Amino acid sequence: MVSGLTRTPTGRNWLETPEPMNQDIITPQEAGTLPGLFQKRVQRTPDKPAYRSFDTLNGIWADNTWQEMATQVAQWERALHTENLRPGDRVAIMARNSRFWVMLDQAAMALGLVVVPIYTEDRGDNVVYILEHCGAKLLVIGGPLQWERLTGKLKNVRSLKRIVSIAECPGCDNKKLIHLGPWLKAGTDVHKYPILSPGDLASIVYTSGTTGRPKGVMLSHRNILSNVYSCSQSGLADNKESYLSFLPLSHTFERTVGYYLPIMLGAVVAHTRSIQDLPEDLLMVKPEGLISVPRIFERVYARIKENLANGPVAARYLFSLAVKVGWGRFEYSHGRGSWSPLFLFWPILKRLVADKVLARLGGNLKVTITGGAALSPDISRVFIGLGVPLYQGYGLTETSPVVSVNTVKHNIPSSIGRPLHGVEVKIGGSDELLVKGDSVMMGYWQDEEATRRVINDDGWLHTGDKARIEDGFIFITGRLKDIIVMANGEKLAPVDMEHAILEDSLFEQVLVVGEARPHLAALAVLNHKEWEKLAAENNFKDGEKHSEQVEQAILERISSTLHEFPGYAQIYQLGIIDDPWTVENDLLTTTLKIKRNKIQDTYQELIESLYNK
Repeated sequence: MVSGLTRTPTGRNWLETPEPMNQDIITPQEAGTLPGLFQKRVQRTPDKPAYRSFDTLNGIWADNTWQEMATQVAQWERALHTENLRPGDRVAIMARNSRFWVMLDQAAMALGLVVVPIYTEDRGDNVVYILEHCGAKLLVIGGPLQWERLTGKLKNVRSLKRIVSIAECPGCDNKKLIHLGPWLKAGTDVHKYPILSPGDLASIVYTSGTTGRPKGVMLSHRNILSNVYSCSQSGLADNKESYLSFLPLSHTFERTVGYYLPIMLGAVVAHTRSIQDLPEDLLMVKPEGLISVPRIFERVYARIKENLANGPVAARYLFSLAVKVGWGRFEYSHGRGSWSPLFLFWPILKRLVADKVLARLGGNLKVTITGGAALSPDISRVFIGLGVPLYQGYGLTETSPVVSVNTVKHNIPSSIGRPLHGVEVKIGGSDELLVKGDSVMMGYWQDEEATRRVINDDGWLHTGDKARIEDGFIFITGRLKDIIVMANGEKLAPVDMEHAILEDSLFEQVLVVGEARPHLAALAVLNHKEWEKLAAENNFKDGEKHSEQVEQAILERISSTLHEFPGYAQIYQLGIIDDPWTVENDLLTTTLKIKRNKIQDTYQELIESLYNK
């Protein structure tokens, strides 16, 4: 992998030689723009499979070639042409991952339009804000589910002229709404395409925003193409591999790595039917590549722990031994450990334990990249120990988004890897990680002040994350704004504590509080099945869930997860929350991060009552 130029406080540079390039790769210079990338791919491999979708009528996965996709993209271009849109106009899409998402994206950009992706499960009020803020003139929705969220809320979006529904939307009464079929058939030929430049605005992506209203990140063709190309040089991707796409394409991580990168490489992408169908889709598609977020592995890990807890002691012993031996082999292969005679047992442990876990992920994975949030080192150790090819990376929407990633040859799971080729990083004031390069955004849409706050005069983007750099590897140590300063002056990162607590399957969601307080407290959403088990073991009744007796029992569980933290980093009060924090109740971002300030505001009375005890 190419680590890029990493400037540490000592001024030492880290620069590696690039991995051998895929010979079929399309460079940013050849592509010029994102629609240029797609057109070059069609020209180069017209008859190769491009996208794989589930055919519900025949119960099979069917392929579309690059040429077939190009034909359909042209049909979308003709339909967009009838809407009298001009280059620079914004078109929004609120639909699940599918080849239709790709068609709209490619057709719109070919006409010089700016694509604004919207999370399919986002709250109606938030969607309206985005549409108004960017001045969207056209909105594509998936169907009735998205329309239900927007019913009665679009009348004030004056810029919006047309709404297109991919699925039929019976009973959806709005003069601006039209079904995809008739809309495509009414298209007219495009006689002249705009001349696009790499520096032109390609997309506005609204950050999920853990505080306040989301900001519109402006990404140019150059921003995204440079990041895609840098990802292609990491040695983790190959055109011979197939990928299963399940993270929303409104998530820049999935869009760059799970959509544009396969175009650059010429790889096949299968779009999962839904998150609910993901386990079955993994078994059917058997992907070689997967783009994920930590939450997926956290849930799989919780399920494994639950099954082991209910199974025989021998199964738990074998599982622990398999993880221990597998992890030892991994560390030894990276020169960080010594050889052990226990390694001789790996073929048996692999067959009895590891292969069964890998089979649930399709049994064919060669690379799994996780990003968007930190993955607990302990959970990472389990999956890597079992042979899952797991590589943690890091990025922000503002950097298009990938900044760094671990690779096959250089993998320290507790780190976020080394910077990509063409990406510079350094440690600034307050240990903040700063990033510079062609992938850094143009700025925030209609918000020059916010842009100036995060990009300094020298072009360095302030990430807001605290970090350290060792041997070129970046280690995130906390958030500048997520540090709790207690009344006694002690400082701690609540995210680290929350990750430790969440390793106990009793807890579904946790928030640690204690700013300017004498000690720490926590709010927790419990896993329903694990709570029932705990209640049965202790003869707790349903009405006692919020009793002091239950609180003390759960605090003991929390305490056992925090034994490695300093004495002041302990939880003394607990508030049990009945309703999960979700995107719908505006307590989770669309990328499933907790909205720390919003949760504290929502439960302020409960938090005060904890400290008044």
